[in-house]
Amino acid sequence: MSTLRIDHLIYAVDDLEAASARFAEEFGLASVAGGRHAGWGTANRIVPLGSGYVELVAVVDSDEAASSDFGRPVLEAVARRERLVGWVVATDDLEGIARRLDLDVAGGSRTKPDGTTLSWQLAGVAPALEAGALPIFIEWGGPPELHPGAAKVDHRVPPGGIAWVEVAYDEEALRTWLGDHVDVQLLFVDGPARLSAAAISTEAGEIVLR
Repeated sequence: MSTLRIDHLIYAVDDLEAASARFAEEFGLASVAGGRHAGWGTANRIVPLGSGYVELVAVVDSDEAASSDFGRPVLEAVARRERLVGWVVATDDLEGIARRLDLDVAGGSRTKPDGTTLSWQLAGVAPALEAGALPIFIEWGGPPELHPGAAKVDHRVPPGGIAWVEVAYDEEALRTWLGDHVDVQLLFVDGPARLSAAAISTEAGEIVLR
């Protein structure tokens, strides 16, 4: 049976280039160009962390974003000056998870700067982002070396991956959503449902994003 792992964090920003400069200066983490999300009104940059990554996401078409289950929460987060929009866990049994939770599966893709196409399938985008703390499920297409976390960059501070996520949510409900065979370190806090924090492990200690 597939083991779920944290794949990436969705981090909303006003400007991708400014956010990239901030991550490099403040955290020592470099990023690479991502691409435009067709139909979502968003574009991204990738902060590769090895097995996972931080997805810096900005709105590039407000009207398109407002009509997208993914773009709308990003648009709202930028307006509220909040950053952590959501988190994503990877699986190689997306169909099984979708059947268990009665979720629709949708495909996505973006064209990378080198012209290659990165593809994936998602489940739970709307309910996860609407709930505020539940993760989205993803299954990637293609070989592991195409995974965004594997992109080659020159970090000043070498990262070790995403260490943990902190959520304000009912613990039993979240663990039911995730199911069995989960390799995810979870911390729980009180308050309105949200992804409240996440940590990146590095050689210089943990970087906590809020």
